[in-house]
This record gives sequence, structure tokens and C-alpha cells, in this order.
Amino acid sequence: MYEMNITLLGNFNDIKEKLLAVLKEQQLGVVSEVDVQATMKNKLDISIPAYQILGACNPKLALQIIEEDPNAGNLLPCNFILREAEAGKIVVSFMDPVTVLGLAESDNINKIAQTAKEKIQRVLTKLAKV
Repeated sequence: MYEMNITLLGNFNDIKEKLLAVLKEQQLGVVSEVDVQATMKNKLDISIPAYQILGACNPKLALQIIEEDPNAGNLLPCNFILREAEAGKIVVSFMDPVTVLGLAESDNINKIAQTAKEKIQRVLTKLAKV
């Protein structure tokens, strides 16, 4: 499986704020953000439901990966999406860092990826309780 997800009931922006707070608790910061909805509207004049791609990063884990294999930076950050599936239903979907970083074929990187996955799983568990 390449991703882990949860569907939450509520407003897109409210859920995004809750998600950002829970990420911060797990020492994961958002280092990149793509508003796919706005891009589709601006570039193709197509309206789609709210959809954002965000890149989460724990700098200490990222540094360990880059020190192990500088080219493994191609696999960073841990991307996730926040999308409106239907009115009032918001999907939060994280890539599985073990799957993606497994491409580096390094035991050390796999251990770091497992740590990142555990942080993401705690984020999803906490969001389920919010």
C-alpha cells in the first residue's frame, strides 16, 4: 500500500488547521504546499473540489536520510493530500514513507522511514479522535 488515509467530517479549512496542529505535535512541519484546486482553475479553467498537496518534513529525519544517501532527497518530503471528497467529507491521505523510501534500498533509510511512518500513524490516530 502506498498511502494511509482517514475521512473526516467538517469544513476543509477547519480540518486543515487541526491537521497542521497535530503534525506540529509530531515534529512534522509543512515545507511545501500546492493548491491543486487553484492551479486547475487558473491553468485549465476547470473547477474541482478543494484539493491540496502538502509536504511534511521532520528536519532531523530528513538530514539522516540525506547523509545516508544524498540522492534520496528525491524521495522527500513525505507528501500528503487534503481533499474534499464530497460536501463535508474531507480525506487526509499520507504517502507511506516506508514504501517510498524503500526505493533507496538502504537498511538505515528503511529504519528512518519506519520512524516517520510511526509519526504519521500517530497523526492519523489523533485526527480520528478530534
